[in-house]
Amino acid sequence: MKTLGMALASLVRQWRAVNDERLKPLGLTQSRWITLSHLKQEDGVLQHQLARSVGVENPSMVRTLDGLERQGLIERRPCSEDRRAKRVHLTAAARPLLAQMELILDDSRRQILAGLSEEQLGVFCQVMEQIHDNLQGMSGPKE
Repeated sequence: MKTLGMALASLVRQWRAVNDERLKPLGLTQSRWITLSHLKQEDGVLQHQLARSVGVENPSMVRTLDGLERQGLIERRPCSEDRRAKRVHLTAAARPLLAQMELILDDSRRQILAGLSEEQLGVFCQVMEQIHDNLQGMSGPKE
């Protein structure tokens, strides 16, 4: 019997695998499309904060950003507050790719959530928020 944590982890893996397969034709690996998704939400974020929000170590993030930079999708700029830090910005060339990516992700989301009412999704989101808050209370300051 799966625990709640195991069930959630399995859902996340399956969801990412579906999106990964669908985004391969765009030349995006899982680490790259997830990173681009985070940058779309917060462009210009510090590199180490991006790694934390994506859930990877800094060396892994550096490799992902190197690849995205080679594709011309991001650029790293010095941080004015800390010369050692870099801010990560999307380039203009990333915009058309992000639009394609969002269409694919929206289609996946629609299919994955088929049969669930808005009310069910709302309750599920509330439950996840409460679990998130509980975890944050156990491990330190909120994100």
